[in-house]
Amino acid sequence: MKKKYVVLVITILLSASIYFLLFHKNKSLKFIPENADAIVLVDVKKVTRQYISELLTHPSEWLKDDKKNKSKISFSKSGVKIPDFLQIFHLKNTKISEWYTILEIEDKEKFSAFLKSRQFVNDGKDRFKNGRFFIQIEGEKCILGTSDQNLKNIGSPLSQKFRNKVLNADSFMQDSFGSISFISELRTRNFSIDLNEDEIEIKSSESSGDFKSLIADLESKTEFLKAELDQNNIKNISSVFNKNISDSLSVNSLKMSVNLEEINDTIISYGYDDNFNEIEKVSYQKIVQPNYELILQTSDADKTWNYFQQKKWINSQNQFTAIPFQPNTIYKNNNQISIKSTQRSVKNDDIKKQNYIFVKNNPLLFSVFKTFGNSYKEFFKNVDYIFCGNKSEDYLIKIKLKKNELPLILKL
Repeated sequence: MKKKYVVLVITILLSASIYFLLFHKNKSLKFIPENADAIVLVDVKKVTRQYISELLTHPSEWLKDDKKNKSKISFSKSGVKIPDFLQIFHLKNTKISEWYTILEIEDKEKFSAFLKSRQFVNDGKDRFKNGRFFIQIEGEKCILGTSDQNLKNIGSPLSQKFRNKVLNADSFMQDSFGSISFISELRTRNFSIDLNEDEIEIKSSESSGDFKSLIADLESKTEFLKAELDQNNIKNISSVFNKNISDSLSVNSLKMSVNLEEINDTIISYGYDDNFNEIEKVSYQKIVQPNYELILQTSDADKTWNYFQQKKWINSQNQFTAIPFQPNTIYKNNNQISIKSTQRSVKNDDIKKQNYIFVKNNPLLFSVFKTFGNSYKEFFKNVDYIFCGNKSEDYLIKIKLKKNELPLILKL
């Protein structure tokens, strides 16, 4: 009988340990500032459970020796407290590329060793930088950001009450891998983030699956980029980039098709021969250029045309200079303005009458990735396509990766 009690006690203790380690969550959000307009939450314990589940079904990864990262201290041993919900935020009136998170430091010696192993350089005044990442230490906390421009502009934390709700993770997300929320004076829009075996989905509701037939059709096309947007979506996208020009344009809809092509670019330079006579030198380099057609449907073509001229986006050759890629031609016809590449345009014949942006990966893009780090280059090379779609109040962003023997979470 005693053995049965011992087994029972061990089972209870083990179950309790697993519960608190992998399931029990502290949902309080202590580090979201009042001047944030976008919040990304990541359910760390759900990520951990998903990682363990995938690892158990892929025994080839159990004894894998990652020699490349042996000199680097892992984030879990960095000396900072990892919250149950990682809180990443964007500040009002800052660049779209600027994001921050705040973490508590539990062991300063370990944290200092972590920064050294990750090649962060001390910039003075408890500020460190490494490429695109910056860290500011303030007492027992550290602020990690993709920019150092607004580290001092992070406001005080939001109050415990937010829109008559207790401020915790449930205010912004349900049972998903993570979430992204956009906060305005009028309302908060929440979008779930799910990490599947070979895709990342960001969506507003479960009904966002209505885009399946559209995605399947777009996958079968050869174009690098296709897009159709109505007035509301044009306005939403322009506001994200702080370019509220949609009202001035009077554009009702946009249609775009783009292909990529590699061509030989002629480079002409001048030098001198042995007798100091000027000679012309001709060389060639391969460059990637887009061939495209952009159609703007407008309620007042003259108003839109005049706006482009005021911005000096139309030159004397009727070229639209706001698009810097190769010579093009812009012209208006009734309530339509078209911009076409001159060498080889792409027809917009296949109209879906839906709101979407679809970008298909192309090997010609790989030369662009030279400016990125190796991890970023590897990720982009493995992307199959990116889809953004909208139907009424339903939104979906889907990043589809190429099939691989390992699920996405084991490659991150």
